[in-house]
Amino acid sequence: MPGRILVVDDEPAIRHVLRAYLEADGYAVLESDRGAEALRVVGSLNPDLVLLDIGLPDLDGVEVLRTLRRDTELPVILVTARSEEVDRLIGLTVGADDYVTKPFSPREVVARVKTVLRRTRPRVGSPTAERDPTLRFPGLTINPERREITCEGKQVSISTLEFDLLHALAENPGRVFSRTQLLESVWGYDFYGDERVVDVHIRSMRKALGDDASDPRIIGTVRGVGYKLLLDPEPSP
Repeated sequence: MPGRILVVDDEPAIRHVLRAYLEADGYAVLESDRGAEALRVVGSLNPDLVLLDIGLPDLDGVEVLRTLRRDTELPVILVTARSEEVDRLIGLTVGADDYVTKPFSPREVVARVKTVLRRTRPRVGSPTAERDPTLRFPGLTINPERREITCEGKQVSISTLEFDLLHALAENPGRVFSRTQLLESVWGYDFYGDERVVDVHIRSMRKALGDDASDPRIIGTVRGVGYKLLLDPEPSP
């Protein structure tokens, strides 16, 4: 079901184009040309997703994202005219769900909005009594229905995208996933960016889980290939 999208960009032409394409797909569109105003709109109108330009005239888009992440897991797609890798990696480290680089195809932006919303919205229905979806490992449990992680008895908070990365690894413990496979599995479409964004999210997950990168217990690195979950599943109850 389409939702409400907040487009934050100081260029009216870009806001106009994105509004036209998003509304054609059934989305309601809110607009803002300033970061501070965008934060107020989020607080009062509760959009389903934010398309957030990095180069805003008042607050830097990354700072807006950092402020949002203190209080909410609202999906955010960063939009940047700058090609420097640091912009993308900083934004993704802070908690962006995706990014697009100007100039972009409006159709591609709409496709990414759909993918992020599909990934982040709660699934309709409840788990059946016959099937417990929780994945259990020594010291780690992952519940995909509740989107909850418990590590060594403590609940762990990570971004929506990082949850999906961890879940992809946990569904196939011991299997080595390349960065490309993880991008395709989690993003849900061909990813036209730097595959090292996976490394950024893995580092963030390890920090949240207390997993030492030099001697990992949970997420292992296979040099030159990718990553795998090191834990063996616990027997079914």
